[in-house]
Amino acid sequence: MGNVVTMHSRQGMSDEDRLVAVASGDRAAFRAVFENFAPRVKSYLMRLGASGAIAEDLAQDAMVQVWRKAGNYDPGRARASTWIFVIARNAWIDKLRREKVELAYQAAADPEPDGQEAPDDAAERTQTQAQIEAAINILSEEQKQVVRLSFFEDKPHSEIAETLAMPLGTVKSRLRLALMKLRAHWERYA
Repeated sequence: MGNVVTMHSRQGMSDEDRLVAVASGDRAAFRAVFENFAPRVKSYLMRLGASGAIAEDLAQDAMVQVWRKAGNYDPGRARASTWIFVIARNAWIDKLRREKVELAYQAAADPEPDGQEAPDDAAERTQTQAQIEAAINILSEEQKQVVRLSFFEDKPHSEIAETLAMPLGTVKSRLRLALMKLRAHWERYA
């Protein structure tokens, strides 16, 4: 009978109250948040340009982050929906950044398979490789390390923090500074 009362009272909770309950480990509250927001997050990501499968994966990742970060949610600062959609948008932006960096490195690392590269292509590839090397060389060793782990080994920030035995905030800060340096470097060639 206690479960019926708890379940009934949970149905009358606002999304904000549910997120606060999720922070204390309330799985039923998370289930309600998930059921309410996961389809909306997927639809939002598709409107941002993600394909259906990618939007599904990113929505799942975003909802996992909601579970993990619910303790950081402050109902006084934002509505639950705003907070959840910001997490989803950030996941999409992170994916786009990873793809952009991977494509730049792949373009520089993959010579023509038949070995008969056109002279213009060879010159462009050599120039791109030089630009990539110059971009990487402007980073500190610590920044190179987190960029390599995040973008080339595709490790989540929390795993990088564990691997390098440093606070998660430090990992994010180093990555953010590295991306700012790389963006400034690449803008010179745009």
